[in-house]
Amino acid sequence: MTSTPSIAPRLQPGEAGNWGPERRSDVHVRIEPREHDGSEIVLESRVKAYYGESITTQAQQVLEQLHVENAYVAIHDEGALPFVISARIEAAVKRAGLGDGYRALPERIAIPPVSARDRMRRSRLYIPGNEPKYFINAGLRHPDGIILDLEDSVHPHEKDAARLLVRNTLRAVDFGTCERMVRINQLPLGFADLEEIVPELPNLVLLPKIEQAEQVMQVADHIERIKNRAGIERPIWLMPILESALGIENAYPIATASADIVAMTIGLEDYTADLGIVKTAAGAECLYARQRLVNAAHAARIQAIDSVYGDVADMEGLKHWGLNARAMGFEGMGCVHPLQISVIHEAFAPTATEIEKALRIVAVFEEAQEKGISVVSLGSKMIDPPVVQRALRLVSRARAMGLLPQNGMS
Repeated sequence: MTSTPSIAPRLQPGEAGNWGPERRSDVHVRIEPREHDGSEIVLESRVKAYYGESITTQAQQVLEQLHVENAYVAIHDEGALPFVISARIEAAVKRAGLGDGYRALPERIAIPPVSARDRMRRSRLYIPGNEPKYFINAGLRHPDGIILDLEDSVHPHEKDAARLLVRNTLRAVDFGTCERMVRINQLPLGFADLEEIVPELPNLVLLPKIEQAEQVMQVADHIERIKNRAGIERPIWLMPILESALGIENAYPIATASADIVAMTIGLEDYTADLGIVKTAAGAECLYARQRLVNAAHAARIQAIDSVYGDVADMEGLKHWGLNARAMGFEGMGCVHPLQISVIHEAFAPTATEIEKALRIVAVFEEAQEKGISVVSLGSKMIDPPVVQRALRLVSRARAMGLLPQNGMS
């Protein structure tokens, strides 16, 4: 029997990244494979006099990691950090049909701890996954979570490059106390995202446009396979995003589809588009969907997280939306601009009056317990166990926000 010869990959020029007067913290790389003569690297950079040798040396090391021996490499640098340079070179190499099966991984920083299952998730800041200029300072305003977004904020033609950039960002950037989140693409493209990001240990993965519990199960199973291959034992939490009428109707089965789900959220722009209606600032058209998600999340004992508020100039509207969301049972919401973070945190914080009342309820209840009294009242109102549990949760949340001392009742 005659064996079929293997077909070599088609080699072609490959490009990745961005450059120009409007760009910063990025780099454009063009790779032209050739058959011999080794690799030639040509660099243009405003900081060439200071960092040119370092950039060229790194580029050569990345080419070696990707087993590229013969290529012409043109680099236009706009102040990119090493982890960005590495990701852009790797993307260009792979678009050129080279480096298959190899990775150029930057040195990994200390791995952040596992985030608590029930940690505060008042705010999650979306960062476009293909815009490195936003990465380094993303945590300055202290959102509870940073979302490196591979889905809606990334052009379809840039998904592969963004995936490598987000992978390197997880390895190289310290986001402080922020929970490190990644929003992957819809399945099946999301599986390719998981292959790159799961080994870099994000705290949480957001799953967009979920409509069936089976989709969550597929993601959870895929993550477990990657973790087993890599010897990873720590959990990676999941947050499904419901963005359609069907997703909302299946809210509870989705919320209970995996033990790794810690929260569930809603995407109102896509939801209202699915209904063929316009999303308004008042939000009456999506009240049912938000209430259904809150109920399903609480029934599943996970956090209910609201959508983003898209008008970044309307801080008063944002505060009103956040207060309304908290009153409905949401524990946080998304944000698309750093200036929204403090407003959201204020909206989801208990008031001084609420804290004082909760402390009194807890104190009266504990005093009654010590005396063996089963019926407790505060003023003219009876205090039953659900009221006490609600007060305890509020006190705990106030402590977590720094509104009360960590120890003691006042």
